[in-house]
Amino acid sequence: MGNDSSLKIYTKNLNLFYEDVHALKNVSLDIEERKVTALIGPSGCGKSTFIKTLNRMNDLIPGVKINGEVYLDGVNIYQEYDIVELRKRVGMVFQKPNPFPMSVYDNVAYGPRIHGIKSRSRLDEIVEKSLRNAALWDEVKDRLKQNALGLSGGQQQRLCIARVLAVEPEVVLMDEPTSALDPISTLKIEDLIDELKEKYTIIIVTHNMQQAGRISDKTAFFLHGEVVEYDFTEKIFSKPSDKRTEDYITGRFG
Repeated sequence: MGNDSSLKIYTKNLNLFYEDVHALKNVSLDIEERKVTALIGPSGCGKSTFIKTLNRMNDLIPGVKINGEVYLDGVNIYQEYDIVELRKRVGMVFQKPNPFPMSVYDNVAYGPRIHGIKSRSRLDEIVEKSLRNAALWDEVKDRLKQNALGLSGGQQQRLCIARVLAVEPEVVLMDEPTSALDPISTLKIEDLIDELKEKYTIIIVTHNMQQAGRISDKTAFFLHGEVVEYDFTEKIFSKPSDKRTEDYITGRFG
């Protein structure tokens, strides 16, 4: 485990406690580079908590204790990474689109500016490239100066993806990125994820099993803070090796 160069992230015996609640129990997962890994399981089973440990967002929550190890490119993120650098490399897209209340352009330029890019022409390039990569450029190229809150929900979510891509991350975490969107916007984001995995390692939490089946290469099934099963998506959905996975996938619970 963990020495394979195709692994982008791996965790070893990761445990997380919120006060007295043991939210993640000995989670060991290998996440391959430039693949889409889906995390499925009922609400409250640890999926979102798990991805938030990968960019140390749980550090912000009082009373959280974490033990175990998380490696990015073979380096322990809890010991050897500056958190700003880590979050540049591991971006996050949330369940509800959360653009900043500023122009479309400034949303995308925000991260690069924080990281010290001042040149207008360079920012113009980054903004256009990021919006193109998020399949949004054609829809907003004439509205770059307008407030991002005027975009539709699906456009706002793609803008949030563009905002993450603008700082050139290597890993993109997505926490139920389509659950607040209509079917057409959802499909656009799924197509986008398919394109993005050529360049990025993507980890997506989804409660939508069809979505996991459509877009992911590997799927991990979480239950009560543990990983019950982790395998190629096709195998998880056609021949799961654990009865609990089968029960969840066939809708017997959850």
